Amino acid sequence: MMYQAFLLTIPLLMAFQTSNTSPLDSVKKIGPTSAPKVAKVDEIRNRAQFIARSCKEVKDVYGQSENGLYYLTTATGVVYQTFCDMTTAGGGWTLVASVHEDNIYGKCTVGDRWTSQQGNNANWPQGEGNWANRKTFGTVEGATDDDFKNPGYYDIVAEDMSVWHVPNNTPVNHWKLAAIMRYHTDRRFLHLYGGNLYNLFHRYPVEYNVGAHLSDNGPSIPIVYDLGDKESTKRFYGPYTEGETEGGFISFRAINYERAATAICSGVKPKGGNAETYCIGGCGFFPEGNPLQCGDFTAFAWNGYGTHVGWSASKQMIESAVLLFYR
Repeated sequence: MMYQAFLLTIPLLMAFQTSNTSPLDSVKKIGPTSAPKVAKVDEIRNRAQFIARSCKEVKDVYGQSENGLYYLTTATGVVYQTFCDMTTAGGGWTLVASVHEDNIYGKCTVGDRWTSQQGNNANWPQGEGNWANRKTFGTVEGATDDDFKNPGYYDIVAEDMSVWHVPNNTPVNHWKLAAIMRYHTDRRFLHLYGGNLYNLFHRYPVEYNVGAHLSDNGPSIPIVYDLGDKESTKRFYGPYTEGETEGGFISFRAINYERAATAICSGVKPKGGNAETYCIGGCGFFPEGNPLQCGDFTAFAWNGYGTHVGWSASKQMIESAVLLFYR
């Protein structure tokens, strides 16, 4: 019986020897196709070994030049992950926050972290206060799906800012290519305001009734466009805004006619008092049309959602998250 069993195995052994494939060959075929993915994961994991407080330090000290996710450490030892832009204007830009509008019809409701999540209320003048506190939220990969703020917002001491407007729900590896507008400053203006937005907004609080339009606004800083220009920027906002804005700036703490403070006017400098139609974020109370101006993208849909009629911004602008970087 044993001899007969051995004879039966001979054809199988011969077939195995003459076959063009083998279990080992199968293993070899898997290797080359998966190796790049494994190598990329290892590369990202190894970035956790870098000890740096900003993407600029990662670039300067460790010679990293690829856009992507990196780990940073605060002065107190908190480790967090964020996106580094290592290519724009010399690179070294750290993503610290994003402002995302998930429902412009929800006026100062849940999700409006950059204004108020507790309604439009004169007794809540500062709203959430996230422009000037150490609260963090969101994830870096979800920065175009939801609001995002990491410890770098208040920890990094920077000189300049970069801003990207990226369509909602864009994967992180496509942000730069998908952006509808990108620009940066080169005046080292943050030196004058404590090195970051956390300190800037302590000097220029984003609150209701904090001052009057124009005379009490914060600084407006000239920008360098990486994608877009002055005219294309103005066209993202409502047609009526063109008469009271000047393209080519990033502006902070713009106050409207009703004394409600907005936080950032991206790409424009206010020349009037309808800041709620072209500036994002803000305080906890907007009197006019209560509550129609209250929310992270304020009154961008004043004359209809994405209609680009009257004061209403374009659909592209409403449906893009605003990513804020330091360097």
